[in-house]
Amino acid sequence: MINRAYPDLHDHLAALQRAGLLLTIKEPVCKDTEMHPLVRWQFRGGIPEKDRKAFLFTNIHDAKGRTYDLPVVIGALAATPAIYAIGMGVALDRVGPTWSRAIANPIPPRIVTGAPCHEVVVTGDELDRQGLDTLPIPISSPGFDAAPFLTATGCITRDPDTGVQNMGTYRSQLKGPRRLGVKMFVSLRAGGLAHWRKYKARGEKMPAAVVVGCPPAVAYLGPQKLAEGVDELGVAGAIVGHPINVVRAQTVDLLVPAEAELVIEGLIDTEFLEPEGPFGESHGYVNLEEYNHVMEVTAITRRRDAVIPSIISQVTPSESSVIKRVAYEPMLLEHLRDHLGIKGVIRASMHEPLTNLRKITILQFARGVPETEVWRAMYGAASFQAPWSKYVIAVNEDIDPESPDAVFWAIAYRANPALDSQILPHRERGHGPRSTRGETEDSALLIDATLKGDLPPVSLPKREYMERAKALWERLGLPALRPEAPWHGYSLGDWSEREDALAALAAKGGWQEIGASAAQRRRPDVAPNTLVRDADAED
Repeated sequence: MINRAYPDLHDHLAALQRAGLLLTIKEPVCKDTEMHPLVRWQFRGGIPEKDRKAFLFTNIHDAKGRTYDLPVVIGALAATPAIYAIGMGVALDRVGPTWSRAIANPIPPRIVTGAPCHEVVVTGDELDRQGLDTLPIPISSPGFDAAPFLTATGCITRDPDTGVQNMGTYRSQLKGPRRLGVKMFVSLRAGGLAHWRKYKARGEKMPAAVVVGCPPAVAYLGPQKLAEGVDELGVAGAIVGHPINVVRAQTVDLLVPAEAELVIEGLIDTEFLEPEGPFGESHGYVNLEEYNHVMEVTAITRRRDAVIPSIISQVTPSESSVIKRVAYEPMLLEHLRDHLGIKGVIRASMHEPLTNLRKITILQFARGVPETEVWRAMYGAASFQAPWSKYVIAVNEDIDPESPDAVFWAIAYRANPALDSQILPHRERGHGPRSTRGETEDSALLIDATLKGDLPPVSLPKREYMERAKALWERLGLPALRPEAPWHGYSLGDWSEREDALAALAAKGGWQEIGASAAQRRRPDVAPNTLVRDADAED
């Protein structure tokens, strides 16, 4: 037994079980038609985020009636932020600082022998009998996907010049017992793609290892965006505070996580590409069939008690969007505050439902922050992780960035399109469906929807009256309330002590006194809708 100072996937599932966040499904479930749709309902069925669970399937068959011995777990990495925090081993509010510290201070992995991921080894002709087709890999979007796809992957490759490894999350299509499609045409900056191009220039096939089911700290590195040349396994070690155990793969010269559930080794062709897809993507549209990479499998290794994780992706919110959002939001906020020195920025919120985080970012500011700081922050957010948001919207602290209605309200009344918006051209198109217009570039729109001066109060009853009414509502046994901001009125600066006193008097039944006072202050020839305070100032 090798020494290990961090939880593997089995430990993580046990922790989820203790926390009441794991459901074990013992009923027969078809991996091709039922498994992902069942879990999908907790993301599209109006279930509150806190009530989502991880699903462990133990009685699996496929559309042809074939049964499988290995279980599949979906949602175990990030069905909710709470699940993600358990996997990271820190409180939710420490996730951002933990990522920053780990990225800045990686701990190199430790090479071991006799690893759990090599308890079962299949190579050579045996792959034709115990190959990819014997694994219970589900179809993610039945009715659209062309095959079962591995989604919770860590695809490990190595720079042939520097020897530094890279691990990225690339979807992988099952094509046969020993053939796997690996989509590395994800972005211009994908580390695996950069390695592939170097091998192509050498005229060599690229060794690769598709890891499925890592210790959680390792699994979270796949979707993370790190600087070129940074070994993800070193950052994972810094997250847990100990070196990650790695072992040399069986048939390719790569180091893989020793506690991995499953490792698929092989060589990726650098001369030919093959049709791959369709596959439902996280931007919310089906990625149509394209030419992508293909790997000839040389070995499949696994633990005897392997659990196969699959990620709910496609239309957001999803497991993949939670993985990104919980990490990226605090990292963006730290980037703005500490690296760019932006003053007064309170929160960075990446819009998740349907838009998949990358396209819409809302920045929340304290009242009174200079407009120059607001614009600096929006430029910084638009270029975060090169480039990020397509729409960046700045709002004040009274606007809930997670409420689209509140954000639209701020845009409607606090932004002048001619003065408070800018378009940034010449941007990378990024993640999303191809345009039918054939654009090679995209652009970004920045909107300053912060207050530029004082406004009258929000037109709802003051907080104390709403709170009293809430208590009455509850005494009456009416349906449970879920307050939505704004749920009470508050001042935005344009409100005098006299006006406040009049409102208090009215609430005490003194409205006739106010009417009598108004009669004493009548004057001729004042245009309708003239503010009384302005008219009084003329006297």
